[in-house]
Amino acid sequence: MICCRKVNINTLTLVVILQGTAAVLFYGWYIRNSFHHSASPKGKVHILLLSSWRSGSSFLGQVFSQHPSVFYLMEPGWHVWTKNHKSGAKVLRTTVRDLLWSLYKCDFSVMNAYLPGNPLSSSLFMWTWSQALCSPPACPFKTANESQCRQVCHAQSLSKAQEACQTYSHVVLKETRFFELESIYPLLQDPVLNLHVVHLVRDPRAVMRSRDESAYILHTDSAIVLEQRNVSSAERQYEVLREICRSHLNIYERGLLNPPPFLEGRYKLVRFEDVAQNPLTEINDIYNFVGLKMTPEVKEWIYKMTQGKGKGGWNEAFKITSRNAAEVSEAWRTELQHIKVKKIQEVCKAAMLLLGYKTVNSEG
Repeated sequence: MICCRKVNINTLTLVVILQGTAAVLFYGWYIRNSFHHSASPKGKVHILLLSSWRSGSSFLGQVFSQHPSVFYLMEPGWHVWTKNHKSGAKVLRTTVRDLLWSLYKCDFSVMNAYLPGNPLSSSLFMWTWSQALCSPPACPFKTANESQCRQVCHAQSLSKAQEACQTYSHVVLKETRFFELESIYPLLQDPVLNLHVVHLVRDPRAVMRSRDESAYILHTDSAIVLEQRNVSSAERQYEVLREICRSHLNIYERGLLNPPPFLEGRYKLVRFEDVAQNPLTEINDIYNFVGLKMTPEVKEWIYKMTQGKGKGGWNEAFKITSRNAAEVSEAWRTELQHIKVKKIQEVCKAAMLLLGYKTVNSEG
């Protein structure tokens, strides 16, 4: 009996020790997971709409902005490039990346470096293009259009934008100022972000046609793209286009042909022409990629914006208006001289081949 009693006491002691250890381990696990849950809400998705100027990115940005689950900002990197307008793109890419990193985490204090004093939400670049900034809690009332938003919401503190950012399941930033995926590798490797990249490309002949209409407005950006090199006015647009095509080629190869492990399943190539021809099908596909569901309101908006009669002339270069998207996407065929088309095809030959854009060999 004495022997058995000793065994039972030893067994009981061991059980108590094991239970205590398990409790400590469970508590540690609970604390760690509680912290990570608060830092990264379940299902929170961050999206980078990556493109270049005059590629239809403003329209696709609005496709995201119109969705009620999306907090959208248009080209926050504009603030970096505007403040450092005498620099080059290679120097500024890290600063742009770090700015986006903070905004994805809904930390808008990073904007103090670019918006001195007591910045407002209306200090953000193209802020009225964000439905989230024109709705509560960023604005006291939900407004119907840009004009109303400018009137009703312009005096709201930037802290209201930060508060609003935290309430949405998807945060989408549209950016035209990255020329390689390597610049954003740290964002893709951050487990808190769950970052998805939507890479929008467009036929470079259509891009050139659109850039011709807005060359003066893009002058400063073009200088940064060209690293402030002295390029003749006759060659300037072609050299900018060469850099844009080179960047699309690089991003596509890294994203789809030979992705690092942390990028697999998180990169999607989108051609603007495909969206223009079959908007609902293509946009549904994009939504599925980032975990969004089509709503009747967004569906109606897409139909209205892509089946109109507008041609997208120079006076509408930076506006989202109702247009015939398919006709606009092919307008370069009748509006660009063939000699210019040939030069664009030479400059962007490799990118066009890989992205599936066929060359034309005659005026006809």
